[in-house]
Amino acid sequence: FQVRKVSGASSGKIYAMKVLKKAMIVRNAKDTAHTKAERNILEEVKHPFIVDLIYAFQTGGKLYLILEYLSGGELFMQLEREGIFMEDTACFYLAEISMALGHLHQKGIIYRDLKPENIMLNDSGHVKLTDFGLCKESIHDGTVTHTFCGTIEYMAPEILMRSGHNRAVDWWSLGALMYDMLTGAPPFTGENRKKTIDKILKCKLSLPPYLTQEARDLLKKLLKRSASSRLGGGPGDAAEVQVHPFFRHINWDDLLARKVEPPFKPFLQSADDVSQFDSKFTSQTPVDSPDDSTLSESANQVFLRPPGETLFVHRRLLLCSCLNCRSSEGHFWRKCCFGLFSELVGVTGIS
Repeated sequence: FQVRKVSGASSGKIYAMKVLKKAMIVRNAKDTAHTKAERNILEEVKHPFIVDLIYAFQTGGKLYLILEYLSGGELFMQLEREGIFMEDTACFYLAEISMALGHLHQKGIIYRDLKPENIMLNDSGHVKLTDFGLCKESIHDGTVTHTFCGTIEYMAPEILMRSGHNRAVDWWSLGALMYDMLTGAPPFTGENRKKTIDKILKCKLSLPPYLTQEARDLLKKLLKRSASSRLGGGPGDAAEVQVHPFFRHINWDDLLARKVEPPFKPFLQSADDVSQFDSKFTSQTPVDSPDDSTLSESANQVFLRPPGETLFVHRRLLLCSCLNCRSSEGHFWRKCCFGLFSELVGVTGIS
């Protein structure tokens, strides 16, 4: 959902709203853990290339995350339009992504779901990592985890083999993403899931002849099946990747400060422009279904915060920006649409 702030210093600013049904989440222990991890990570992590969480709150049956609105859309859409990226374009995006991954790793977080669909662009064209539901916290040197998760085409061999994995899986995924950017497809694909997995585990990496020596070398080093031999898999983590000759033209201080001009700047006519998103989604009427689910007290306890950690949002702080609500007096959320902020009663975490 796209929502608009009503009052305060940034009045009128557009945000994105992610809505999760508690009843759907608590059915599965993994879903519950992933949801809590995503909220916790978004609250903890602040970085120029990671999406910002503005507010988090809940009603009796739903969880709400208010995030910065990234009007540049998905990197996936840009890659779809272009087919493949030139190496300097890919270098820019990969460099920003490497800084985001390095920051997560410093905090003991592995991302585990790097793919074009989870990389958004802001209104200036800079990268923002999103969707932290598959992240794993508290993974430091010497620590491994065994969860099978991610998107097959971008998953590291050690995840597929369930042999235990650490932050090195993110550098494999960066290599798979780089290959996708430069060739138009991930490095290992098959007719079905099983054949794709077999290729990831057994097939030799095929590199197109048009790639530069630097690109070929980086791909070979990121896509090593041995995690301990993989570039980035050592104690240097992101620094090992960033000193590779492929990134020799990157000024890392300027990049972090977002002083480097992106290769693509979205053409946007207004703050709520959705032209960079797939029309099959933007053409749908945004409706927040009634909050009529009843959870047990124990189920609700899963999502409660420890005392003193509640994030508050005022009921009049946000404004729906859909056409239905904009046509109503005061632009407040109409019951036929979201119906959330006009009739809030007994909501946890809302003043």
